[in-house]
Amino acid sequence: MKKSAPLSLLLTATCVLLGAFSLPSDSGFRVISNNSFHKGEKYVYTAHYGFINIAQGVVELEKSIYWIHNRPCYKVNVSGKTIGMFTSMFKVNDFWCSYIDTIAIVPHKFIREIQENNYRLKEYTYFDHTQRRAIVKYEKGDGKIGTDTFSIKQWTQDLVSGYYYIRTLDFYNLQKGDTITIPAFFEDKSYDFKIKYLGKEILKTEFGKIKTFVMSPIMPENSLFDGENSIRFWISDDENRVPLKVKAKMFVGSFELDLTAKEGMRKEFSIID
Repeated sequence: MKKSAPLSLLLTATCVLLGAFSLPSDSGFRVISNNSFHKGEKYVYTAHYGFINIAQGVVELEKSIYWIHNRPCYKVNVSGKTIGMFTSMFKVNDFWCSYIDTIAIVPHKFIREIQENNYRLKEYTYFDHTQRRAIVKYEKGDGKIGTDTFSIKQWTQDLVSGYYYIRTLDFYNLQKGDTITIPAFFEDKSYDFKIKYLGKEILKTEFGKIKTFVMSPIMPENSLFDGENSIRFWISDDENRVPLKVKAKMFVGSFELDLTAKEGMRKEFSIID
């Protein structure tokens, strides 16, 4: 399958999740405590290259609960599109959706509908955590239809559910330089998504100054991103654990994604005077 453009990955590589249900303890699924997100959250992110706004992403956790594989799930919708003059150079209108187990915080179904210039793709991934497999059904713009089955690791995440899982972690037990490893699956590959904890910073945002945890995905060598810690993201140091900013240092300059609007948060940000 075609690898998604870096822009769409960054548009979605920010965002997030919610509340609680109870199932019998012998269900075979883990139980994750969550006090960070809940139903009805909505976050708007604006991507910019220098002073030019080039894209906008919306992350919304629906208010309803959905049942997938006899498990209660949150539904998170992520949309990303190019805006302004950048649309004439590279047009993106993508939609991603993840159905996330309310207790285990793992995905049961993941949807991608990609429109990037002339490229089209509809992809549906079904996660079977009991059998540790992912079933991927896809339809390409050229009419090609297929179904593939892949082995996955225990408690594998997709790119959307993974950020909600990160929001449930206890950052206060992390030391600067520690690495978090999350089993993940994307397109046709199962891999370990590794994130380095870089420490704490006070971040200036549109909502005021906010204490944050700073993380950096460990990237393989490539011709797109410039050096170690080339991608950083800032998560609010409060109960919300909201991604506030992503910055990607590329060989052609820096690309940034900032939270610009919000609604439905469990608690307001703790603003520093």
